[in-house]
Amino acid sequence: MAPSAPFIGDQRGPFDLALKGGSVVLPDGTVETTVYVKDGTITAIGGQADAARTIDCTGLTILPGVIDTQVHFREPGAEENENLESGSRAAVLGGVTGVFEMPNTKPTTSTPEAVADKLARAKGRMWCEHAFYVGATVDNADQCGELETLPGTAGIKVFMGSSTGSLLVSEDSMLERVLKSGQRRVAIHAEDETRLKERMAERIEGDPSSHPVWRDDETALRATTRVLHLARKTGRRVHVLHITTPAELALIAQHRDVASCELTPQHLTLAGEEAYPRLGTFAQMNPPIRSGAHRDGLWHWVSQGLPDVIGSDHAPHSKEAKARTYPASPSGMPGVQTLLPLMLNHVAHHRLTLRRLVDLTSAGPQRLFGLVRKGRIAVGYDADFTIVDLKAQWTIKEEWLASRCGWSPFTGNTITGRPVGTIIRGHQVMWEGTLADKAIGEPFRFDATDRPAG
Repeated sequence: MAPSAPFIGDQRGPFDLALKGGSVVLPDGTVETTVYVKDGTITAIGGQADAARTIDCTGLTILPGVIDTQVHFREPGAEENENLESGSRAAVLGGVTGVFEMPNTKPTTSTPEAVADKLARAKGRMWCEHAFYVGATVDNADQCGELETLPGTAGIKVFMGSSTGSLLVSEDSMLERVLKSGQRRVAIHAEDETRLKERMAERIEGDPSSHPVWRDDETALRATTRVLHLARKTGRRVHVLHITTPAELALIAQHRDVASCELTPQHLTLAGEEAYPRLGTFAQMNPPIRSGAHRDGLWHWVSQGLPDVIGSDHAPHSKEAKARTYPASPSGMPGVQTLLPLMLNHVAHHRLTLRRLVDLTSAGPQRLFGLVRKGRIAVGYDADFTIVDLKAQWTIKEEWLASRCGWSPFTGNTITGRPVGTIIRGHQVMWEGTLADKAIGEPFRFDATDRPAG
C-alpha cells in the first residue's frame, strides 16, 4: 500500500491528525503509508487528504499502542516509591499507552470502594489508559464474579505465594472458590506458599544470589501445576504472570484452552550469574531472576509462539530500601519505562520479529482480556500509537527515568531502538521526551463489562 493509494475506511474530512510517511505495522503487514485520525479514532489508512495537524514520521515505525498488563504504581499507601501520576508518566515516556495496575496497595484493592477510589485518583492525573485489578482475598472469594464486572477493572488477581503486600490466597480450597466465582480470565502470581515457608533457611544473609535458591524452580512449577489443575476442574481461564522457568511453559503448552501466560523483559534480559554480582539486591524480585540457562529456555518458548504477552511487573522501591542487607531488602524493580526499549533491542538482535513484539504488547493484551477498540491499527479503533526509531542507538540514563524510585537495573545499557512518540486517542502525549500539557488517560473498556450507549 502506497501513500497515494485509495482510502481504506471512512473518507470524512478534514481529519484532525495525519501520521505521514512512517512504516505502519498493520494487522496484515508493515507498509509505508499515512494514518488519519478524527475524533480520537483511526478513520482512514492510506490516501491523501487534509488534516488539521500532520506529524512527519519519515524514517520512523508506527506501532499499535503498547499495553503493559502488569504494573504496581503503589498508590495508595506507598507513594514514596511511586504514584499513579509518576508511574503513568514513566509509561508514556517509554512508549506505553496503557497499563493494568495491581491491587497490592495499602489498603488493598479488594472492594468496590477501593476500585472507585483508584479510578477517582487516576482521573486527570494518569497519563495513559488504565485498568485496575481486584485482589482476591479470603473475605471476597465468593464475590469475585461481581467485583470483576466493576467498570475500570482488568479482572481478578490472585497471589498464591506471599510477595509485596498482604494479599494471599494459598490454599487450593480457597483458590477454587475464587475460580468458581466469575467468568473473566484470572491473573495468577504462581509461587507455592508452603514450599516458600519450608525453604526459608535457604536464604543467606547478605547474599541476594540465594534468592532464587529459596524461591526455586519447584516453588514456581508446583504452584503453576496446582492452578492448572483447578482451572481444568472449574473450567475457568487463568493467566499465569511473570513465568521464570521453561518447565512451566512446557506445562502450560499442554493446557492452552484454559491457560495463558506472561513473560517480563527482566527475565528475558538478565541472568543471575551476572545480575547478582553486579546489582546485588537491586536484582531481587519475585519470582526471581534465574540463570542464563533459564533465560535461554524462555527464549526457546518465545520462538515456539507460546507466551501471550509481555508485562513489565513494574514494582519500584526506593534506593534506600533496596540497599538493605538481604533478605531484609524488598523484592521488585521498576520496568514500565524500559519495557519497550529492551524489547526493541531484542528485535534489533533478531531474537524476535517486530510483528511478534506487537502481538506480545498490543494484540495479545486485546485478545486475552477483551479490550474494546485497542490493540491494533485499524479503522474504527482508538488512535493509540507508539512511534519508534528502530535504528537509534542510545544509552539508558538515570535522568531519563520518571519513576519516583529513581533507578533501573538497566541504567548504563546501550541499546538499539527508542520510543519517539506516544499518542493516545489522537492526543500527542509524548514526543522526543517532552510531555503534553496535561494528562488525559482514561479507563480501559472491556468486552466483559462494556455496555454500549444507545
